[in-house]
Amino acid sequence: MITLTATAFDPGALLSDFCHGRTETGAVASFVGLARAEGGTAMALELEAYPGFTEARISQHVAAAKTRFALQDVLIVHRIGPIAPGEPIVFVATAAPHRRAAFEACDFLMDYLKSRAPFWKKETGPDGARWIAPRPQDLTDLARWETS
Repeated sequence: MITLTATAFDPGALLSDFCHGRTETGAVASFVGLARAEGGTAMALELEAYPGFTEARISQHVAAAKTRFALQDVLIVHRIGPIAPGEPIVFVATAAPHRRAAFEACDFLMDYLKSRAPFWKKETGPDGARWIAPRPQDLTDLARWETS
């Protein structure tokens, strides 16, 4: 399931709900991304998305992850709108029969969400607002999945 929300969420509650009743799952891996204050240069982060389109694109990547890693389930919750430093931006959970697949799939999905998912990110600080692009390391992280 993929949810875009303007409302703050509790990653612990999401993880508990995701794990509940999984009698045939051997591993659940999760990731929580938080908004950073960047040493005081970021007072807020704002994410924009096109409803319907963004979820559809992420769904395509989730389908690829399910096939590639033999996943049983995936949950992605991603904030949109204004986000304060310290608040969760993204939650990803993957369920698989074995740990390696769950870990790798979570990493695979986060590399996509960070670098290629159709979100537009703007950071506001004391000097005004600026749009954020993926860092070179983000693109390097993403590229490793294309060869493995």
